[in-house]
Amino acid sequence: MEPPAAPARLASLDLVRGVAVLGILLLNILAFAMPEAAYVNPRAYGGWHGADLVTWAVNFILFDGRMRGLFSFLFGASMLLVIERAEATDRSPAEVHYRRMAWLLVFGLAHLFLVWHGDILAHYALIGMIAYAMRHLPVPRLLVMGTMLTLLGAVLFATIPLTILQLHANPAAAAQLHDYARTFGVPAPADIARDLALHRGGYAAILADRLRQESGTLFGLFVFFGPETLGYMLFGMAALRSGMLRGDWAPARYRRWLLVCWTITLPAYATLAWAQWASSFDIRMVSAMMPLTALIRPPMIAGWICLILLLARPGGVLGNALAAAGRMAFTNYLATSLICTTLFYGYGLGWYGQLSRWQLYPVVFTIWAAMLLWSRLWLSAFRFGPFEWLWRSLARWSFQPIRGSALSSNASASQ
Repeated sequence: MEPPAAPARLASLDLVRGVAVLGILLLNILAFAMPEAAYVNPRAYGGWHGADLVTWAVNFILFDGRMRGLFSFLFGASMLLVIERAEATDRSPAEVHYRRMAWLLVFGLAHLFLVWHGDILAHYALIGMIAYAMRHLPVPRLLVMGTMLTLLGAVLFATIPLTILQLHANPAAAAQLHDYARTFGVPAPADIARDLALHRGGYAAILADRLRQESGTLFGLFVFFGPETLGYMLFGMAALRSGMLRGDWAPARYRRWLLVCWTITLPAYATLAWAQWASSFDIRMVSAMMPLTALIRPPMIAGWICLILLLARPGGVLGNALAAAGRMAFTNYLATSLICTTLFYGYGLGWYGQLSRWQLYPVVFTIWAAMLLWSRLWLSAFRFGPFEWLWRSLARWSFQPIRGSALSSNASASQ
């Protein structure tokens, strides 16, 4: 008897993943190039008037949190595909999954401590180990559990603005409020100066600071963001099982979902952007965005999936380029960290803190163009991206064949 065939690779999933890996740099570039608080508060650094304000507003209304969330959706969907592939080829799905997550955790920790403090891979590996238990749930239960976890995440996020409100009402809590200002407000000039000096310095000092500061970050990320991330992974599984991420829906259905999701969320995000600007980006208003946007982010992510699959159907020139970037998403994610730390940190070109907010985006667009180009060129000669190949080989504990174009077959590799 012939063994069952493995599920074919999904071009639609690669396509959406390609947009996500490009889109996530729209926000990550701020974390590479500026002090931490600038990521959420334009008053903190990088400019908040004119072109800089417009740049912030576009990012906040359309992209902030949505690309990270889309990445989480896709992680859940891809994880489910790998499990299905293992089951279809008579391998142990648990063994396949946990080996992959264990090595992803290793990659993530190396990335976190040796390259860049903004790593998400280690967090995904830990949450992915939990998500495995939900792999057989039907779509309705995945959606209900995802919604409950998202609401729990919003409750956890609400503790931050509530704490800040309490600190504002207590004159004796100035030191604690100062700590929150480093992340959500306008840091003190001395804090900005220390941050600039550190990141414009050498690798040894940055590494020492990262080893000191990030040791507890992974646990905090797991506890604080874990429910939301797990919820998004379950949404991704549901989107795959329902046919949404497979590209199986009729165009009219994608258009209907896009209209409904964005009719709700775009005005809500625009209102929240206006409220922050009207408050002159007061720390209380900025921190309140965490729970408020958590409630409306999932439907906007669903709208993004619909828009991507409507505008860039697999097979077109743009679709093929994005799908190649998505097929190499692991490599491209790590490559952007290596490129951006080299551009902005002191052991590279030292651009850290030198560019205003809007001036960062020519850098982003250049990296995008390079990513789209090198992904197609690499996959025309090799079956996997370099880090995908390494991850696959380590998880299987044997060198996997890599030569041969990945573009000639959609079924040659797992997601």
